[in-house]
Amino acid sequence: MISITVTALVFGVVFLAELPDKTALAGLVLGTRYRASYVFAGVAAAFALHVALAVAAGSVLTLLPQQIVHALTGVLFLGGAAVLLMKKDEDEEEIRRPEKQSFWKVAGAGFMLILVAEFGDLTQIMTANLAARYDDPLSVGLGAVLALWAVAGLGIVGGKALMKRVPLKLITQIAALLMLALGVWSLWEAIAG
Repeated sequence: MISITVTALVFGVVFLAELPDKTALAGLVLGTRYRASYVFAGVAAAFALHVALAVAAGSVLTLLPQQIVHALTGVLFLGGAAVLLMKKDEDEEEIRRPEKQSFWKVAGAGFMLILVAEFGDLTQIMTANLAARYDDPLSVGLGAVLALWAVAGLGIVGGKALMKRVPLKLITQIAALLMLALGVWSLWEAIAG
């Protein structure tokens, strides 16, 4: 059974953390060069694979005693908040252009870009933490993949307009504050539990 609360919380945290990420900018660049639906297909498949790996890793953590899991996720969330707050502005990456605009070449380029760029990324680690924290892999996985797909869609279709209206620094600060709150909450549960 899917928990709407857990799914919504995970969606919000992952969405805000992924917006200022280099892959959102990479999606924007690919979307300006190639057919958006082809780019999205490749990017969405790569994000789905990353979420599955993260949820599996987080599910393994649930085998540990709850206090240890809360302490570990709290420290990792605090570390993620620190990474976001200390992060320098990233420039758009130069993306190699496939020779033809065939579905497989464009989707493959998007898939490989995200597969490599997101492996071990902050949002993948956050998803594993959330899966361990809530012990609800389906709800966490659904929230994370929908958030990543939403950011990819925004980046591909309308990223430029969003970044002109909402400063990237503000988005990063909001994501960091959410992670800070989750970290403190997890550590409190570890101590109080």
